[in-house]
Amino acid sequence: MDNIIKKIIKRDGRTVSFETAKIASAVYKAALEVGGRDRKLSEEIARKVVRLLNEYYTPSHIPLVEEIQDIIEKVLIENGNAATAKAYILYRDYRRRERHRRSERRSKEHSLPYKMILETLIWNIDHNCETTEKLNQRIRENSFPDLVKESDQVYDTSLLEAAQAIAKEKDELHLIIVAGPSSSGKSTTTAKLSANLNRLGIETVPLNLDHYFFDLEMHPRDEHGDYDFEQPVALDISLINEHLEQLIGGHTIQMPRYDFNQGKRFNDGEKISIKPGQVILLDTLHGLHEPMTRSVPDSAKFKIYIETIAQLRDSAGQWVRWADIRLLRRMVRDNEQRAYDPIKTVGHWHYVRRSELKHIIPFIHSVDFILNGSLPYELPYMKKHLFHYLPAIIESWEYDPARRDAFIRAERIYKLLSKIDQYDDESILPPDCLLREFIGGSVLKLH
Repeated sequence: MDNIIKKIIKRDGRTVSFETAKIASAVYKAALEVGGRDRKLSEEIARKVVRLLNEYYTPSHIPLVEEIQDIIEKVLIENGNAATAKAYILYRDYRRRERHRRSERRSKEHSLPYKMILETLIWNIDHNCETTEKLNQRIRENSFPDLVKESDQVYDTSLLEAAQAIAKEKDELHLIIVAGPSSSGKSTTTAKLSANLNRLGIETVPLNLDHYFFDLEMHPRDEHGDYDFEQPVALDISLINEHLEQLIGGHTIQMPRYDFNQGKRFNDGEKISIKPGQVILLDTLHGLHEPMTRSVPDSAKFKIYIETIAQLRDSAGQWVRWADIRLLRRMVRDNEQRAYDPIKTVGHWHYVRRSELKHIIPFIHSVDFILNGSLPYELPYMKKHLFHYLPAIIESWEYDPARRDAFIRAERIYKLLSKIDQYDDESILPPDCLLREFIGGSVLKLH
């Protein structure tokens, strides 16, 4: 059988030749673990995998090695080889855990931006907002508007510094990446960074990767009917790289168009090209995932990472979790801008965390510039927008063991907000500030 798939993408981003014999060998090794010795059966399984690959993908698609392994599992199970499938799955999991341990050892030293953490803590101490009680005090003494202004100035200054760093390398750059975990502030950062770069004479062309999602039906659903679309493989990585290569080569591309209401992608998006001197600007969760932009040399990329590096202690003296701040932001945005119930956002968050811990956060050491997207003044506004939803969420999941993780998160952010004074006046928030990306009212063009 002729296989239309000629290449595959390995985990390290390298593209290598596809070999059916390697599938047969992997299946045979798994069979050996459970007493199987039928090489011909392993070869037949490999041929069935190839047939499915031919059905699923076009000749232009270069699948990831994980995609092929998923299909091997599917064929083994459907072919009645449950024991072999289990051995194969266990071996995959063993290799995954070994890779994770190696990755942890390599990145442990650099996985946290300690300098920025310290600088943020010192700034908060100097501005009397390093604890929830001191934050409340600023509200009670009517100095909260000053805190808003002071905090936004720090963020805007860091954006200017990022633009200046990019300007120093502009002659070699083709691609600027703004990456970071969910609700860290990438959209506002991208819009304001672009404006700063334009003022420095660098024209950017945005490429919205949200349009490169595969159809929703292609993603797995869990027992609650929820889709896991947080992984890098939810995006058409091959098409992204093809389009990046064409744009940099001076060609015009036609973007896909993703309809989030239908959960489907169409091929009738806008046409885009870049002129000499222009730079492509990407705002994406997975910009640090090497296969996402493998067609562009590292020397031609400038990578920015944004995270909510909050340094705030709660009433019990515990540090407020960065991920909890981002969860609150996403709950507000999903509810008020996307008509998505806050309980669904909390219930989906385990997918978000699993993906960012694996594909985003460990690679912070590989970037050229780090931005702090935390805002010392945001929790009083989060209380205004969210607090009244949380008791019902907690009550609905309190005795549901399948939702234990979500219940713990909901209870934790409820306890946090219960000790925060609410602040209602949003008129003091600038129309282009980062918080408006989540609560609404931004004058920036955000996608």
